[in-house]
Amino acid sequence: MASADVPAGPAGRGVDAWDDGFHPGRLSLAQLYHLADTLPEDRLPRFIALLEEDRRRGARRCLERARRRWDRARRLRRRFQERFALERRLWRRGFHLVAGVDEAGRGPLAGPVVAAAVILPPDAFIPELDDSKRLDPGTRRRVAEQVRQVALGIGIGQASVAEINRLNIFHAAQLAMRRAVAALPRVPQYLIVDGLELREAGVPQVAVPGGDARSNSVAAASVIAKVHRDHLMDQLDRLYPEYGFARHKGYPTPEHRRALARYGPCPEHRAFAPVIAQGGG
Repeated sequence: MASADVPAGPAGRGVDAWDDGFHPGRLSLAQLYHLADTLPEDRLPRFIALLEEDRRRGARRCLERARRRWDRARRLRRRFQERFALERRLWRRGFHLVAGVDEAGRGPLAGPVVAAAVILPPDAFIPELDDSKRLDPGTRRRVAEQVRQVALGIGIGQASVAEINRLNIFHAAQLAMRRAVAALPRVPQYLIVDGLELREAGVPQVAVPGGDARSNSVAAASVIAKVHRDHLMDQLDRLYPEYGFARHKGYPTPEHRRALARYGPCPEHRAFAPVIAQGGG
């Protein structure tokens, strides 16, 4: 329910009444709980201050609920700002278009390796943003949509199974990342790359091991790359349903190994897949 749909108080006044001194004691406890859960976070301090004047027992419980929500919001914002530390140093040096770069799909036995490059604005705030590996699929998709809404630029690149087989996975991942950077709608002035340096990037860069946990820009790229690759693997699942790609995304799970042993590799399996499936490598 949007804030405009919050049940109105006396005289038909609803959530906006907090701004003109309307006392919470004139709202029902149900209305207070609704506000504690749905009020925009920047309005929670005012709501909490007014609730402190309400002596009803239920209002005291609602007050604690609102305080917990506000404390959590402050922790998330503080954590988000801490992970902008590297970007802020680069922005202060005049690099206003800083792109985080990361890839997804180095470890699977099948499917492409996908990379993303993301430029975030300094005022971005995506509370749930994190290393894509730490997010469940539903949260990843929701965060990816939020990244798309606020990003100054997103580029996606990939390297095919044929390129992985020809180049090896390291060089194919590098190729995918260069393609992601080239696909950005705006030319980046600096790159923050997860892990190792991106060779032949043509842009100043810093390589940050574990960058998806230390930089918001890299975390955003990791989420975009993972969500995009998962979508590709869902499409491959419809072409090759016997392998279960939609469930394991090409990773060497027991289910995937059994399917490989039974059916052999399909055209989307990497050259080393049968060896891995048989316990080698």
